Amino acid sequence: MDLQRWIAGLFAFAVVTVGAGSSVAAGRDAAAGPAGPPAPSTVSAPAGQDVTLRLGQEAAVQGKDLTVRYTRLVADSRCRPGMECIWQGEATLAFLLKEPGRGESTTAELHSGPRTGPQATAFAASRVELVAVSADGREATVRIS
Repeated sequence: MDLQRWIAGLFAFAVVTVGAGSSVAAGRDAAAGPAGPPAPSTVSAPAGQDVTLRLGQEAAVQGKDLTVRYTRLVADSRCRPGMECIWQGEATLAFLLKEPGRGESTTAELHSGPRTGPQATAFAASRVELVAVSADGREATVRIS
C-alpha cells in the first residue's frame, strides 16, 4: 500500500510540474511579443459622412484637425438577434477625440438610444454622433460634422 501511495504522489508531482512548465513557457511567448497594444489603424473620413470604425480604429477627419477613435464597448443591453424583448435596449460606446495640432483630447461615451445618455458630443468645433452599432459591438458607425 505504501508503494501505491508513493507512486500516486510521484505522478501528481509530475503533473503539477509539467503544468507549471507550460505556463512559464506561455508567459515567455507572450512577453516576447510587442510591448503594448498595437497602434490603431486610421481611416480617412470626409466631414459630414458616416464612417464605420472597428474597435480600436480611428478616423482622421478630412479638412479638420480631428481624430475619433472607437476605444471600447462600455455596456450593451440591446436585445440579441433571435430573441423577443420588451425593451430594445442600448449600447454605450467610448471614444477618444483628439485635436492633434493643439495637443487637446477628451473622451466621450455615446449611446445608441436616447434613454440613458447622449448620442452625440461636441469637440474641436465638430459634432460626433453615434449612428449605429454592430450586433456584436465590434463596429460603430459615426457621423462627424
